[in-house]
Amino acid sequence: MEASTVFLLVLLGICTGGMTSLIGASGVMILIPALSLSMKFTELEAIGTSLMVDVIGSLAVSYTYFKNSNIDIRNGKWIALGSVAGAQLGAVFASRIPDTGLGGAFGIFLMLFGVIVFARGANASTGPGARKPLSFQSKWRRIAVSVIIGFLLGVNSGLLGAGGGINFLLVLLFVMRIPLHKAIGTSTLLMAITALSGAAGHWEHIDYAAGLVIGAGTIAGGLLGARFANKVSEKVLGRVAGTVFVALGAAMTVIKLRG
Repeated sequence: MEASTVFLLVLLGICTGGMTSLIGASGVMILIPALSLSMKFTELEAIGTSLMVDVIGSLAVSYTYFKNSNIDIRNGKWIALGSVAGAQLGAVFASRIPDTGLGGAFGIFLMLFGVIVFARGANASTGPGARKPLSFQSKWRRIAVSVIIGFLLGVNSGLLGAGGGINFLLVLLFVMRIPLHKAIGTSTLLMAITALSGAAGHWEHIDYAAGLVIGAGTIAGGLLGARFANKVSEKVLGRVAGTVFVALGAAMTVIKLRG
């Protein structure tokens, strides 16, 4: 591997890790297009390598959130259980499903979601009026709902090569109603677990050398971003995360329209 290629892969990893640590989302939106277009990876190779990088970066980022008590194990463990099974199923069908051409629509969705997260940060409350996690009438109902949600998000991960970070974040924010810091930390841990399951299903399509190089950069970018995210207020984090989502959504929409 040439020195220039190593430099570009590390830089790609730093960007991916920074994004994961700030918004709890998979680096697939950066990695798969970059590996497919610039590095000439096949689609399955890009998906498999992306999942490997997701595991490395997400574990590093989630550890930082864990040290700052910003991971909700109670609400996350059952989602993780379902996502592992779902990721395996998604990986089985990944090579059989054609491109749906929904990249532009997903970009618009990201922009809308970014606006919502930005507004949520602007209206963040940690006092008596703060939102509380969603309560269920019984423990088993909460577990069942969590496992089902995790399974569906896991299928998406196995199919598309994403750890499912944005989807996990959506559920944790708007279904479980967990505060933004804990939602990002928990979604990152869930993403690591789901990506590991998905990577196992794509093991033969992974470029391990490239994955390790990108992963090293992801750890560096992820630790720096997570340190910043855990120090700032809910309001600031919401605005930063919302802005990143809007920027990513706009970029994806423009690329898709030009393509």
